[in-house]
Amino acid sequence: MSDHRPAPPAQDGQNGQLDDDRMTPGSGHVSPKARLTLTLLAGGALALACGGVVWRHINYDKVARATAEAAQPHVQVITPAPGPDTRKLDLPANIAAWYQAPIYAQVSGYVKMWYKDIGAHVHAGDLLAEIDTPGLDAQYAAATANLDVALARYKLAQITARRWKALEGTQAVSQQEVDVQIANAEAEQAQVEAARHEMERFKALEGFKRIVAPFDGIVTARMADVGDYVNAGRGDVGSSGNATELFSVADVHAMRVFVAVPQDYADVISPRLTATLTLPQFPRRVFEARYLATATAFSPGTRTVNTELMVDNPNGELWPNSYATAHFEAPGTPGVLILPEGAVIFRAQVRRWLWWIQPTMCIWCRCRLVRFMAPHLKSCPG
Repeated sequence: MSDHRPAPPAQDGQNGQLDDDRMTPGSGHVSPKARLTLTLLAGGALALACGGVVWRHINYDKVARATAEAAQPHVQVITPAPGPDTRKLDLPANIAAWYQAPIYAQVSGYVKMWYKDIGAHVHAGDLLAEIDTPGLDAQYAAATANLDVALARYKLAQITARRWKALEGTQAVSQQEVDVQIANAEAEQAQVEAARHEMERFKALEGFKRIVAPFDGIVTARMADVGDYVNAGRGDVGSSGNATELFSVADVHAMRVFVAVPQDYADVISPRLTATLTLPQFPRRVFEARYLATATAFSPGTRTVNTELMVDNPNGELWPNSYATAHFEAPGTPGVLILPEGAVIFRAQVRRWLWWIQPTMCIWCRCRLVRFMAPHLKSCPG
């Protein structure tokens, strides 16, 4: 009887053992290589979890500190500056001549000749130009003749009146006729006076044929030329019909300086006010000016007061209509404090200034606004 048990597996010298790198089915064991891989994965996950916890804790601390800092109010400490002993103010100024006279023609005619050009120094009464007026000359001659006629009639009336007066009281003439002759002589005398005034009017107009300087000064403009037609009272009439002055004369022995002073600084205006002037054409020179007058009223458009100063000009260095900068210096206000504009909080009822008193405490202190000088304020506690 034969034995049917399975034959034992063949023993191979190279394949007789199971491969250590493979898992035997049903055995439940893990190879060392797989175990190492699992260990590394688990360690990486644990490291990431720990890093996330630490990073979150760091961010939480940062947010907590930032929140705590934001919850605390920050106060900027500012030390007020005392008011200055003197105040300085620079304002634009306009320089004008002491006297400025535009000269127009008083008679109609043609310019016969002009004798002074622009820049000429003239004295009062100097001849500037002559006007040829044939029409006026004829009127003056007629007025003179009318005066002669009136004088002749007056003389005849006087003689007649004396003769009739001599016959008064006789039967030759009546009293009424005597009175008529005397009244006629008086009427002729009135006619003489009227003719004389008419002749003197034309004589005065004859004098306006000579254009003369009204005062000592400098000719700053000449609009007349030989042959130009000039109209009485309107000066030189150009081709477009516009009338301009014949000459302009300026007295520059002293100059007037006009400055528009803002309302905030109007308190510095007084007869004791002085100023220094600087001009672009004289960058290194200073001219002394003194108070002359003020308008004592503010302009509604600019809220400035027109103030007039004067400066001596013996050498004629300053010219009319020049631009200058006026530098004022007035007594200061040492009793006030100068603060930045942001230091004052404006409320509906009162202005308040935050004043730091102690390192651990600050209080509200009321203050009165004295003057606004952007970007600073002048105020005093109160």
